[in-house]
Amino acid sequence: MMKPKLQEKINNSSSVLQTSEKGDSNKGSAIITEIPISDLAHRHRLDLDQPHHQAYSTPLELSQRPETLEPLTTAEMSIIQQVSTASLSDNWRTINIDALDPESSSNFDTTTLHPAFAPVSDAEIRNVGQQVKQLLRGGDAEGALRGALESAPYGGDAGVKEVHLQTVTEVLQSIKASDMTPMLQRIFKTEGGSDALDVLMKYLYKGMGASSTRSLSRGSTLTPQSTGAGFSQMGGRPPANESSGSAMSVLLSWHEKVVDVAGLGCVGRCMTDWRKV
Repeated sequence: MMKPKLQEKINNSSSVLQTSEKGDSNKGSAIITEIPISDLAHRHRLDLDQPHHQAYSTPLELSQRPETLEPLTTAEMSIIQQVSTASLSDNWRTINIDALDPESSSNFDTTTLHPAFAPVSDAEIRNVGQQVKQLLRGGDAEGALRGALESAPYGGDAGVKEVHLQTVTEVLQSIKASDMTPMLQRIFKTEGGSDALDVLMKYLYKGMGASSTRSLSRGSTLTPQSTGAGFSQMGGRPPANESSGSAMSVLLSWHEKVVDVAGLGCVGRCMTDWRKV
């Protein structure tokens, strides 16, 4: 049975307009009729006793509720079932659309942009290091430096590159400060000298990073020292970082000399080159 208050609202409410078309012998004409809301509620079978239903009181809302619906075909029901199943089973928002596009940049092999380097083994790079040290012991420091820079193992793994970094650092530490600038000028004026200094700049930055990393990992060893007044103070041991500090000083000196000879462009080329030492 309908609630009294709701029935009273329906009886006292204004009628809504419904437009229907009727045609005569000459032309069609639109006839507007008034239909009470109670009739519309009965027509659309609104269960007004249920609280979760609402009475549609405007022509726009009434037009959205057709009196008759065409039944769905078997094919349409099958499509709806398939779409519903796919929506429930797959999280379509996580699908990578670019991966499905053959012309997408994500499907482009970027390794084709860079030429492949021949792999360098640990034995090969150690052999190069022995040859460089032999030149160094023979007094040909410039030849040792050039040979080390021209033998950069771009195709080697991290261990191979670390071994060659030690070789280059040893050569740099064995050259006197007064010989740095003249040697760099001679190398820079020869064929391929600019590329050699670019490689040298890479090793300088890598050596600085390695030295700072070892210094931070090692840290300063702190030991408590008595002050004689019942208190203690922390004292450091400077010899723990002397080797890394001296190596950093040598690398900074070389960095200054390379910039003086090759210019700041050497730093830019070093930073943007995809070939890593």
